[in-house]
Amino acid sequence: MHRLLLIPARIAARLRQDELLLILLLLCVGFTLLHPSAVTSYPQLVDWPTIAALAGLLLLTTGLEESGFLQHAAFHVVTRMHTERHLALLLVGVSALLATVLTNDIALFIVVPLTLGLHGMAQLPTARLVIFEALAVNAGSVLTPMGNPQNLFLWHRSGESFGRFVAEMAPLAAILLGTLALFTVVAFPPRRIDTHEDIAPPPLARRLLWVSLALYPVFLLLLDAHQPWLGLALVGAVFLVAFRAVVREVDWALIVVFMLMFIDLRLIAELPAVRDAVAAIGLHDPQRLYAAGVLASQLISNVPAAILLAEHSDQWRVIAWAVNVGGFGFLIGSLANLIALRLLGDRRAWLGFHFWSLPFLAVVATLVWLWLFVARGGA
Repeated sequence: MHRLLLIPARIAARLRQDELLLILLLLCVGFTLLHPSAVTSYPQLVDWPTIAALAGLLLLTTGLEESGFLQHAAFHVVTRMHTERHLALLLVGVSALLATVLTNDIALFIVVPLTLGLHGMAQLPTARLVIFEALAVNAGSVLTPMGNPQNLFLWHRSGESFGRFVAEMAPLAAILLGTLALFTVVAFPPRRIDTHEDIAPPPLARRLLWVSLALYPVFLLLLDAHQPWLGLALVGAVFLVAFRAVVREVDWALIVVFMLMFIDLRLIAELPAVRDAVAAIGLHDPQRLYAAGVLASQLISNVPAAILLAEHSDQWRVIAWAVNVGGFGFLIGSLANLIALRLLGDRRAWLGFHFWSLPFLAVVATLVWLWLFVARGGA
């Protein structure tokens, strides 16, 4: 009985910690109170293949994280850097690469704690490094469907193969990562790093590592074959039997967040005022759709923007490019930005974030527009 009484307290504590989850839940409750009979249609509003794919990826990436392999490898590489610029370029590159094969938020959960740990070895611009790691995961994650949630959603909606999706997103990734490399060189001087102490790498759980690595390509092949539920069943069964502790470490609240996003945003998209406003914008025009995706991301974040725009346009490629560009700029543009600064734990860093992110948005939004609508003559 005592344990049952603790459950509501845990839920309340989780809601206090996760403002986005609380807002989405309150929105859902508000819609339910206005239209109680619509509750039965809520399950139909959720994109269940995307939810299944996200759940499987969370299991696999949590397994890799819990194995200690990524932190173990990063320690050996980072401790061999000699200047701030080299270290920054390495961390930006590692962040982008991890976001490509994992997800942008999981990459941050690996790289940011590592960066904070390095602060004990030498005097480093920790806040600036974390800011650029946030930019890096947003840039690197655009390449693949599993890189970020909006890509995963739009990939399933497009019906394209894995390879075709990557090919469509590759020019955007090149523009973002090339620009980010230049910004990194400007932001970090070639100042020498003097380390003060050696830190032993974390322990490595080899069995968990090999199982996670073996399951990863199998799961991706099943996703590419449009069998996300079979992939989730396979991964879930293995982890439940062999690594139940990893299952408990998965951020299952993130699944709830995306379910609520689908419900809330599709209900909002059906409102007459929203339909009229969207019709007035003229989203059939690719240039207007691109501008709407970038701007909407600044207001409601890029995942909700992708879901909302997909209700009114089937031009998934333009939407994907727009909302991924929109992840830069204001802090709310991407959930990864919020995660990075939360992990940093320095409230003053939001000023530094916007100092770099807003100019970055201005540059890449212009370059991408030129590529889409001038160099290629249209989307």
